[in-house]
Amino acid sequence: MTERLYYHDSYLKEFEARVVSAERAEGAEASGERWNVVLDRTAFYPSSGGQPHDLGTLGGVRVVEVIEREDGSIVHVIEGHVTDRRMGEGTVHGAIDWARRFDHMQQHTGQHLLSAAFIELFQFPTVSFHLGRDISTIDLEAPALSAEQLESAERRVNEIVFEDRPVTVRFGSAEELARDGARKEVRREGTLRAIAIEGFDLQACGGTHVARTGEIGMILLRRAEKAKKNWRVEFVCGERARAAARRDRELLIESARQLGCGPAELPGMVARAIEERQASYRSRQRLLEELVSVEALTMLAIRSTQERAGGTRTLARVFEDADADYMRMLASKLIAEPGVRVLFASRAGGHLVFAQTPGLPGDLGALLREIVASAGGKGGGTKDFAQGSVPSGRGLDALIEGARERLKG
Repeated sequence: MTERLYYHDSYLKEFEARVVSAERAEGAEASGERWNVVLDRTAFYPSSGGQPHDLGTLGGVRVVEVIEREDGSIVHVIEGHVTDRRMGEGTVHGAIDWARRFDHMQQHTGQHLLSAAFIELFQFPTVSFHLGRDISTIDLEAPALSAEQLESAERRVNEIVFEDRPVTVRFGSAEELARDGARKEVRREGTLRAIAIEGFDLQACGGTHVARTGEIGMILLRRAEKAKKNWRVEFVCGERARAAARRDRELLIESARQLGCGPAELPGMVARAIEERQASYRSRQRLLEELVSVEALTMLAIRSTQERAGGTRTLARVFEDADADYMRMLASKLIAEPGVRVLFASRAGGHLVFAQTPGLPGDLGALLREIVASAGGKGGGTKDFAQGSVPSGRGLDALIEGARERLKG
């Protein structure tokens, strides 16, 4: 088993250790020179408990991954051979990527604060945690999660941050931790490591953490969304929070500038813009419906564009610039009349719409699928209404003519 130096000192940046084993990584010949190195002790944190592994160097060689084995040993995956002169006589000098380590410490301690706050305020337990490259998340067992609850939790954790409370490491059995008020029950034997935030939280954890809550800087909740049966909360801490706040401010100022207002007036301006857009859409729909009605009457009245066969009028047309919505609306209007079948296509986007009055013979869904497949397209639908598209607007006249001939037969 590898001795974990970070258990006692998360701030240890460099260390000396003895090389226990060094083996070429499986598949290294194809991916380059990679070796798996096991040391008698290490300050490198392996991926575990939702926290990613550390990066850094061993003997000046890059450590690209750190893995925990079932036997308790920790494998350092490095890009380079470890048994050369840089390693000395069976020993190696390790150095942690401190910027990455401290960022992870801020995020992880921030997560402990958030999980404790959601328990304290609402009795919402955390069921999982993920520390991502840009955003971290916790999944809460909660029936619902309101904006007011998120604001309360954010305010509470930042109170604890600003109070700069001590964060300490403790060791004890599961029974001892439970007796001392651990947030979550742990069912493991032996001595466990726990993180205590003075007067606020105690939780079993093997991760790396800051020494005082003030080192987190601040915690920002970014958003919450339903995730299966739970609620997922995105958050950022420390430098990530500062950078996110700066980006938000820049976006707010730029958005306000584009709308010609101050940041405080932006919500009202956006609401008015949405209202105007909705009104414009409603007006467009009314005009479109009027246009569809006129065109439908025109198409039904022009005998030269109609083809009668067994009492069925087949209306075929290739539009130059009609969109799929317009063709669907027009087709629906036309097939409301008895005995009408339409075969539409548009060169703008290569869309096709086939439709017919319910009850007419023929399966237009199957026909359209076959027609568009011959041109490398996709589509489908029901017996009476189908739609699809082809990659290019070319050849649509031939496709429509082919469909009409098939229906004749």
